[in-house]
Amino acid sequence: MAAQAKYGLLGRALGHSYSPIIHKALGGYDYGLFQVEPENLPAFMKAADFNGINVTMPYKREVIPYCKELSPAAERIGSVNAIVHRPDGSLFGDNTDATGFLRMIEKLGLTVAGKKAVVLGSGGGSLTAKHMLHDLGASRVVVISRSGEDNYQNLSKHADADILINATPVGMSPNTDPSPVDLSQFPRLEGVFDLIYNPARTRLLMDAQARKIPNIGGLSMLVGQARAACALFTGQTVPDEKEQTVLAQLRARMENIVLIGMPGSGKTTVGQLLAGRLGKKFVDADTLIESAAGLSIPEIFASEGEDGFRKRETEILREIGKGSGQVISTGGGCVTRPENRFYLGQNGVVVFLARDLGRLAREGRPLSAGDLSEMYDFRLPLYRRFADLSVDNDAAPDLVAKKIQEAVDEVFGD
Repeated sequence: MAAQAKYGLLGRALGHSYSPIIHKALGGYDYGLFQVEPENLPAFMKAADFNGINVTMPYKREVIPYCKELSPAAERIGSVNAIVHRPDGSLFGDNTDATGFLRMIEKLGLTVAGKKAVVLGSGGGSLTAKHMLHDLGASRVVVISRSGEDNYQNLSKHADADILINATPVGMSPNTDPSPVDLSQFPRLEGVFDLIYNPARTRLLMDAQARKIPNIGGLSMLVGQARAACALFTGQTVPDEKEQTVLAQLRARMENIVLIGMPGSGKTTVGQLLAGRLGKKFVDADTLIESAAGLSIPEIFASEGEDGFRKRETEILREIGKGSGQVISTGGGCVTRPENRFYLGQNGVVVFLARDLGRLAREGRPLSAGDLSEMYDFRLPLYRRFADLSVDNDAAPDLVAKKIQEAVDEVFGD
């Protein structure tokens, strides 16, 4: 923390927060994490040893009694996520989540007016979403909670929803496997929003993507609200262009690049070079499988068969896919298990590294003996289904790594 100005994030579990990176990039000030247990919240708020803080779950409503004054937005919404310590010693509470939520709507390009929206959860994020949807002209906004008139047992009442917003922590890192709802219950959806930003794509969003429903995660909301908080803290406006630059830079820094493709297509060689270019950690899934098993891949195939190997592979992909800032090289057959699509894509851009059959390396690869045409014909549509991008490995490895970097940069800049 800076000696003359203290800024940071107040919450209970902050291990995966991107906020220090974002605020440093937007405002140039140091920004810390105030991880406080509920029983210690009163003492923290009364001491008010800060110039400005953001507030996250579970304290967005709990901090209100400590604020002498609230902004009109915070007053109306009933949730505070930004507090300024004024020169007279009093605390002023604001809700910059409202601005961030609008950024999500704008980025997806969805018209809310006249639409029915379902909001999952009843916490601070839900309150913000509910009020902003009303402001944007939604015809009806239904809040789903664990109990009450509208709950998870009677979702069928709202099968006509046009918009779905997840404002619960279900699906948030490190417990990324679950989804709060089954999207098949909402056949009319035009847009799915998830306020979670880690992982970049929750299972809910991946399900929406598979159903070709426009969708967006919470990172744009996080950066948008941080921009508004930065202006509140410093009194200086942050330009739109800077917000977009920070968002693109954050994605490039945090998201994984995952290489898939046939055995011997050069994923390890190109991946190592790509990791070096980007300053990311290189992870080889096959090496981790061998290390965990204490056996080489040919030995695993010999003793457990392909099915045993694939089970081990899925367990490894489940874990490494939760990480960030990595270049991941995968085994050629990982695409044969549909569940691996989520594990690979939850925090990364998946790149199909395509290579001519005649140029595939085969040594030490149990399934690469003989004619690979049948395997290739079977896997090609799977590679294309898994991948966000396709890049040909048809040049020197360093040039191919450069091609992947350029292609991924375009994705992060969207």
